[in-house]
Order: sequence, then structure tokens, then C-alpha cells
Amino acid sequence: MALSNTAVPKYYGMFRDAVLRGDIPVNKEISMEMNRIDDLIANPGVYYDDQAVEGWIRYCEEELTLTDGSDLHLLDSFKLWGEQIFGWYYFVERSVYEPNSDGHGGHYVKKTIKKRLINKQYLIVGRGAAKTMYGSTIQNYGLNIDTSTTQQVTTGPTMKQADEVMGPIRTSITRSRGPLFQFLTEGSLQNTTGSKANRVKLASTKLGIQNMLTGSILEVRPMSIPKLQGRHDKYATVDEWLSCDIREDVIGAIEQGASKNTDDYLIIAMSSEGTVRNGSGDTIKMELADILKGEYINPHVSIWWYKLDSVDEISNPDMWLKANPNLGKTVSYETYQLEVERAEKAPAARNDILAKRFGLPMEGYTYYFTYEETLPHRKRDYWKLPCSLGADLSQGDDFCAFTFLFPLPRGSFGIKTRNYISSLTLMKLPAAMRIKYDQFMAEGSLIVLDGTVLDMMQVYEDLDNHITECGYDVRCFGFDPYNAKEFVERWESENGPFGIEKVIQGAKTESVPLGELKKLSEERMLLFDEDLMTFAMGNCITLEDTNGNRKLLKKRYEQKIDAVAAMMDAYIAYKLNKDAFD
Repeated sequence: MALSNTAVPKYYGMFRDAVLRGDIPVNKEISMEMNRIDDLIANPGVYYDDQAVEGWIRYCEEELTLTDGSDLHLLDSFKLWGEQIFGWYYFVERSVYEPNSDGHGGHYVKKTIKKRLINKQYLIVGRGAAKTMYGSTIQNYGLNIDTSTTQQVTTGPTMKQADEVMGPIRTSITRSRGPLFQFLTEGSLQNTTGSKANRVKLASTKLGIQNMLTGSILEVRPMSIPKLQGRHDKYATVDEWLSCDIREDVIGAIEQGASKNTDDYLIIAMSSEGTVRNGSGDTIKMELADILKGEYINPHVSIWWYKLDSVDEISNPDMWLKANPNLGKTVSYETYQLEVERAEKAPAARNDILAKRFGLPMEGYTYYFTYEETLPHRKRDYWKLPCSLGADLSQGDDFCAFTFLFPLPRGSFGIKTRNYISSLTLMKLPAAMRIKYDQFMAEGSLIVLDGTVLDMMQVYEDLDNHITECGYDVRCFGFDPYNAKEFVERWESENGPFGIEKVIQGAKTESVPLGELKKLSEERMLLFDEDLMTFAMGNCITLEDTNGNRKLLKKRYEQKIDAVAAMMDAYIAYKLNKDAFD
């Protein structure tokens, strides 16, 4: 079939029919992507080329192998994703320089040029879907079928992770199962001065994988902007960009470099869902959601975002295909069933399992406090009630947290929190995190003070006014000594030295109160009603040593759990001064 602006893509058509029959369940995001593909079919300016797709499939199945050396047979999902990249084209008019026939001089002529539509493909799919193998086939195809000299890159959170894309290519070179690879690997790598006909044309070297015929190279690079920007990669794969605590948009850096020299570049961003809720990944996902909804039109991006629509579907194995289309092929149903049982029995692993296997990165499915424990209670005021105040000023230059702990009848505790950040910190937040912080400001649990760094005296006065307005009766004060000297000295001079307790951070001090707070939260006896507290508890991670002693994991560059740390300080101060509450 020649180019057609009305044809339905072959593999997409088969997939759509299976979805309409009810054979394949799809989630909301895949359904919206199908609508976008239907729009491309209806668009007279966009053409489908089945020859390019079939060429890629034939190359993969005749020449390539898996990492273990067995023959590669493309999965239906691979064909669907690959068809989206290689199937769509459009035409543009360009001024092209054409030399004169005598070889002297030349002139510009207008020509119609065929261009590939898709430049970026985002693939968010559950663990075990062989997405790295898919990325490897795309890189391999670009390296050996594209006759131009190309620079290619593959990157991941670690160099070893990125190198996973290279493994199947090296095995394919070693095995050389098809006629093309037999030709490319014929000869010797050591032959550097003899006949070029006797030299190897494709080899894995210390620089990367090199194609000596075209001068193309595929390299591994670390996932950081300084290492990736300024390059001019025509083909790039980014592996596990959601899975780790990545603070930089490396996909944007690769794209800026790639678009310098060629507008025919291709970036494949593959990942399973992550558990970090405030990295650049969430900001990118907000952009992808806008594209899928049609609020932002970008036909050059392909998005395959597999996940369950709700937590309730975890109990229904028929719905698991929504999160992993290759279930039963690259990963067994039994593996998923074991993970579901583990998530029920081990709350600490629940967050990771829901994200990695089912694409549900839900805040509060946590490492220490379970989702149910982080649900806020109904609104309550604690006017004129005695309380213990906890302070965590360890991020004092731009973030301070204070938590009030009110002992209530029957052993429960009321909790209120008040946090301070500088306006500079607010301005630097990524979009996804900024929306979250705006919610905290609206409820009054987060206060923004003007300036680059926080003035401790300004924080003290605002907190003092807040205590007076709310009528809180603060009877003891627990604090983390890191960066707290100025604040504590003023507190002592104005409120007296009684009830002030220094809480040194570490497993020795934290293990027992953390365990007691966990038991209280399990029984729903920590009565908090603010979203900020929900968020902080939802991000709590504890480190456990060989003796079972726990301490809070605090990443100094992030303001995630300070309110919980302040709550623990308040609880320790309360326990040391119980007689003050009689």
C-alpha cells in the first residue's frame, strides 16, 4: 500500500477492534490516546505509511535477539507502539540548495519534503513489560538502518540501568543471526591498516556501539542535564525517568540539543510509575495529561500511559491488563498475584507495589504510615486547651515546621501544624509541587514570608501571634537543636526555661516515640485535619538498623516530612513533662 491519508493503521486497527469487542480492557489515558489516533486518521494532512512500519518489524524479527541470545519476536504491544512512531508522516515545503550540473555554484529550489510526525514517545507502563527491550529495538534500528551519520544516546538513573538498553544490541552483534548483521560483523576489529573490506563494520567498543560504515555511534550517558545538554542526538532513549528522585527535566535537555541539527529526531521516554511525588516527573505528567485531554494540541508526541483507573481494580485480575499490556507474555499473572498479597501483608512495600506494578502513585500509600492512617479527620478547634509544641528548624534558611500536640481524653491527641517558607523557595518549586503548596496556603497551614531566607525573629513573632489568636496554652516545647539557637533563646527569655526539651535526632531518641506514634495513628488517635499533615505523613520514610531501631529519613534538600518531625519533638516533650498537663 502507498501513502494514505485515510487508511486505518494495521496494528492499531487490530488493537481498537479488540478493545471494542471487550477483549482488552483499557484505562482512561489509553482511551484518550486512541481518540488522538482516530483524529490523525481523520486528518487529511497526515499520511500513514505501512511500508516503514513493516520494514522495522521485519528488521527486528530477522536480525535481532533478546539479551539471552534467543530470537526476538515482536509483541503486539511493541508493534502498536512502533507503528505510532514509524507510521505517521506529513509534508512540508522547504527551500533546498541544489548544486548546478557543472559543479560550480548552485541555487535554492522549493521542494516538498516528507517528515515523520512523531518526535517523542512517552511510555509509562508497569514493571516487567519489557519496555527496555522495546527501546533497544528502536536504537538498534536507528543505528543500522539510518544511512546518515547519527549520534545516539541512552540514559537512565544509573549508568548500569542505562546500559540495559545496550545488552540486547551486543548480543545481536555476537549472534549475527540475520544476513545484515552477518555482513556488518564480518572481518576483524583489530584490522586497522589493511583492506577496509576485511574490517568489522559494527562493533561494541569502549566508546559505545559503533557503526563504522556510517560513522554512527550509540553512547551511554548519566541522567543529568550537564551531561546531556548541547548534544545533537538523533535517537535517544530515557529509561526509568519516573522511578528515581530526579530533580531535572533531562528529556527537555535532550530535545533542545536534538532539535539543533535535525527536526527528524526521536526520543523514547520509558518508565514505570514512581513513588516520588514532587520531582520533575509529575510536572511532565501534568503536561501529558493536558495533551491527552486536548487542552494542549501537540501531534508530535505519542503517549502510552498504562495504569489502573482506581485502587478497587487491584482485586480484579481481569483489569490488570490496563497496567501492563504484556501480562502473561513478559511477566506472569502469578507474579502480580504474589505482589498483591505482599501489598496487603506488608504496608511498607505497598507504595512501591502500587506504583511499579499498577501505575498508581497515590500520596499516602506510604513507607511508614498507611493510606488509611493519613486520611484527615473532621475540622476541630482546640481553643484554650493545653498543648506541647514541637519545632523542626533544620531547614531554617527556607523552611520551618511547628506542630501543636493537644492531649485529649481516652489517650488521643489533637494535632495542628504551622509551617513557614521563603518566597524564593515558593518561586523555585516545580509546577506539580506549586499546586500542592497553594492548597496548603489556602488552608492556613503554610505561611510564605517575603525574602530569600527566613528571618527567625519574624517567624517567632508570627508564631507567637498565632498562638495568642488561637488561645493555645503551650506548656512544653521540644526542638531539634540543629539551627535552633536563636529561636530557642528568645522562647526561653519570653516564656521561661521550664518545659524546654532538646530532642537530638537519631535512632536512639526517635525509635520509641516513632513506634508509639505509629500505634496511635493505626488506632486513628492522631486527630489532624490539615492536608499538609496528610502530605507529610504520606512522605514519611524510616530507616531501620539491624536491631530494629528506627529513625526518620530526612533528605536535607527536600521539605517533605518536617511537620512529622516536629510532631515527634512535641510528643517527646509531652512525655517528659506529663505532670504539666495534670
